[in-house]
Amino acid sequence: MFLVYVSAAVLAACLQVSPVSGQFPRACMTVDGILSKECCPELISPDGLTLGVCGQTASRGSCQDLTVPDIPHNPEYPFTNVDDRERWPNKFFNRTCVCEGNFWGYNCGECRYGWTGESCDQLASPVLRKNIKNCTAEERRRFVDALDQAKRTVHPDYIICKEHWLGLLGPNGTEPQVTNVTIYNLFVWMHYYAVRDTLLGPGQPFRAIDFAHEGPAYNTWHRMHLLWLEREMQKMLGDETFALHYWDWAVGGSECDVCTDDMMGGRHPLNPTALSPGSPFSRWQSVCMSLDDYNRLVTLCNGTDEGPIFRNPGGNVDRPAVTVLPQREDVGRCLDIPEYDRFNWTKATRGSFRNSLEGYSDPEGQYNPDIRSLHNLAHLFLNGTGGITHASANDPIFVLLHSYSDAIFDAWLRLQNSSSLIGYPEEGAPIGHNQNNTMVPFMPVIRNADVFQLSEDLGYAYDVLPQRIPSNQPLSGIEIFGITVGAVFLAVVLLSVVSVSVRVLSCRRRRGRDGRGVYEPLVGDDSRTGRQYTGEGSVVYSDDQVKYEGN
Repeated sequence: MFLVYVSAAVLAACLQVSPVSGQFPRACMTVDGILSKECCPELISPDGLTLGVCGQTASRGSCQDLTVPDIPHNPEYPFTNVDDRERWPNKFFNRTCVCEGNFWGYNCGECRYGWTGESCDQLASPVLRKNIKNCTAEERRRFVDALDQAKRTVHPDYIICKEHWLGLLGPNGTEPQVTNVTIYNLFVWMHYYAVRDTLLGPGQPFRAIDFAHEGPAYNTWHRMHLLWLEREMQKMLGDETFALHYWDWAVGGSECDVCTDDMMGGRHPLNPTALSPGSPFSRWQSVCMSLDDYNRLVTLCNGTDEGPIFRNPGGNVDRPAVTVLPQREDVGRCLDIPEYDRFNWTKATRGSFRNSLEGYSDPEGQYNPDIRSLHNLAHLFLNGTGGITHASANDPIFVLLHSYSDAIFDAWLRLQNSSSLIGYPEEGAPIGHNQNNTMVPFMPVIRNADVFQLSEDLGYAYDVLPQRIPSNQPLSGIEIFGITVGAVFLAVVLLSVVSVSVRVLSCRRRRGRDGRGVYEPLVGDDSRTGRQYTGEGSVVYSDDQVKYEGN
């Protein structure tokens, strides 16, 4: 059973207006809250008792200064005090609730992930994330219905900012520029906000920044993203056993086996890029699509509908390399990489498990700018909304795709016994990607290091984890047949070399040159690599002014 605690301000607001949702706690997004930079709401118990600011009278937490260390990052991001995501969330709040023990939440009204009970002192039974292909028809229906409900349900506790941080209080300084958003659209907005460009001025985006990709935080950020959605849907449903399912996309081939109406939506019979009208997802509208417009207007996505989801799996004939899904062997070889990440901790890193799983290196860790593999390849294969980085979460298949990526991460943690953060940089990674950086835009704040642990410790598990490829993997029936025919032919031609020929062929077919199986790297694609700064001058921001110093 859920024990829901709310803040006094939220309780009062809910009596006057519809509940809202978003990046920030509604109770804190008032003129006074924004000006004071304090987010420490009072906590109300389920039976209506006031438990004080941050639940202090119940020893749940207290209001404290928020110390966000200034951790050195790589020089690719050259600014200071320019982007509202720097040292998150100090641009918005520098005093927040700090919860005791296993209490959690912006008002200390919940339990940390993996814990339960009135005092948050009991280990929670892990919810089970399943391969959606192995779910029953009823389980699939409940899952699809729950996603659709989340798309339509306004979040009761959070709201989003719809303007640049310097205009957060509006032109008169009295109207917080925030708006309501549904649970699933907030999930989309969070992803957009983490990857969007830095706004330097009208039409002057700085593009070489991403708090969720192209660095060590790829796995930890997306893990937290899924955890957030899973819990919010559990609360929406009143069912703490609800779990996100996954799509095992390492099946090869050019077909999307979960793109059917009983799962993530089939293909429209008359439009190959649209979803089937038999799926509720055909009625979904995308948000946060128009990145260039936001950059031009120096504004943020405000959650407005911007058109339907489109998808054409395997249909990009101009880029043959992204028309076929990853193979099972690709995942196995990625799991064999012993180091989580390596210097320079970017998308050009070699010998990095993270970079191979993210898909900028091949599955064996070799970087090639033309390669897109594993996670990246699965996105690009979708050939639509799901392949647009800042907007990809609009397609609900994003949830299943990233749940499987997280399963690979969890399998790697177990196989390599690497939950000790070895290989995760303390400093020098891209901004936001060091192990003790707070993850954008989550509140309450949480560090990358906090979720670098086994899934059961965070309250969930997978029905089946991906496996590495054994070095002595037995030959398949086709391989055995081919070898047999070849051996007979060679015997007829020259009996004296039969045994040698068979042994060589068997060795090569069984192991390959590296002893781990035959592997042919993916060929490249023509996508743009890297991001470039489009302005021609230095920019200096302070808390109360913007100045562009052009040449």
